[in-house]
Amino acid sequence: MKLAIPGAPHLTYCTNVHPGETWREVRENLARHVVAVKRAAAPAAPFGVGLRLSAAAADGLAAATEVDELRAWLAAEDMYVFTVNGFPYGAFHGVRVKEQVYEPDWRDPRRVAYTDRLATLLAAVLPAAGTGYGSISTVPGAFRPSLAGRSDREAVAAGLLRHVAHLAALEEATGRRVRLALEPEPWCLMETVEDAVDFFHAHLWTGAAAGRLAAATGRTMAASTELARRHLGLCVDACHLALEFAAPEAVLARLRAAEIDVVKVQVSAGMTATLGGGADAVTRAALAAFADDVYLHQVVERRGAARRRFLDLPEALADAAHGGGAREWRIHFHVPLFRAALGPLGTTQHWTAALLQLLAAEGYSGHLEVETYTWDLLPAAYRGEPLAATIARELRWTMDRLGA
Repeated sequence: MKLAIPGAPHLTYCTNVHPGETWREVRENLARHVVAVKRAAAPAAPFGVGLRLSAAAADGLAAATEVDELRAWLAAEDMYVFTVNGFPYGAFHGVRVKEQVYEPDWRDPRRVAYTDRLATLLAAVLPAAGTGYGSISTVPGAFRPSLAGRSDREAVAAGLLRHVAHLAALEEATGRRVRLALEPEPWCLMETVEDAVDFFHAHLWTGAAAGRLAAATGRTMAASTELARRHLGLCVDACHLALEFAAPEAVLARLRAAEIDVVKVQVSAGMTATLGGGADAVTRAALAAFADDVYLHQVVERRGAARRRFLDLPEALADAAHGGGAREWRIHFHVPLFRAALGPLGTTQHWTAALLQLLAAEGYSGHLEVETYTWDLLPAAYRGEPLAATIARELRWTMDRLGA
């Protein structure tokens, strides 16, 4: 939905919360779940939809007549699509996802072809006016342990630039601009804002990158430099960046200085825990309830000025069982935005609230997407309400912090 605040950003929630890997399943989720959320959150206003499409679902939507039928259904339900989650290529619920969520990465032609298809589909359903652009959030390059050296980073950049050439041709053909938003995440090529700035300036905002785009698009070097900036930016996931212990104002200021646009914001919150005191056993037991076999739950530990990173929560808990001094953990587990605590555990809700207030003060005009996809994995004490009601509650919490 388009918010009546300076900048008039668009707000939705990501449909990756609803299990569905085929287009038929996604389409059923729209009718069953998204309609219910709209009734609870925005019954009298056009409601934006944040689609999550796997490669299989994208192929299904691309079939004859499906796009036309989707457009007609959206119009009838007073909805519109403005953003797509193109991060998970394959299955995202009910199976072990873990590090496979990054595969194929941007070195692989399958990732390029998949994201090209998403962009083409988004351009086909994007309203002709009012959204400014369409956005696709994606893997931040690749899973860091899979990278060997500079050649792998150059291969990531080459894949991204091939996609930019597709986005440029798509805008020329349709008049609709689609932008790719790389989403920094722990243990990835782009984990922190500094990682993203370094990568953009070393591999994307360069003369070599402009030359590659000029060869692919037939445009001048100057025009090709502008193409990369026009179609590429970041997805700021509040949970992911809160894990890095950087202040939200510092994150936004660094991106402004580096001339990297915040194309999309994923409104999310993670967990926090304090260890090294008399309640360690209680804290570890509470954390263990969140250590599932589906997703990676990376942990960043702060001990004074030092940082330590664990790939997954079970690994961190095994280390904590040996004791140690006082330290703070931030954990990648998307928790309900409206909860400041979960028993003895805290959340990064305060970080997300501060980010939203800064964006509102700046007149942010981009895309906002609530992304709590772990409802079915939360301990029973934290998931008693109907799903549509909890999603609507998160949307209202977000609007309150924006002053909408």
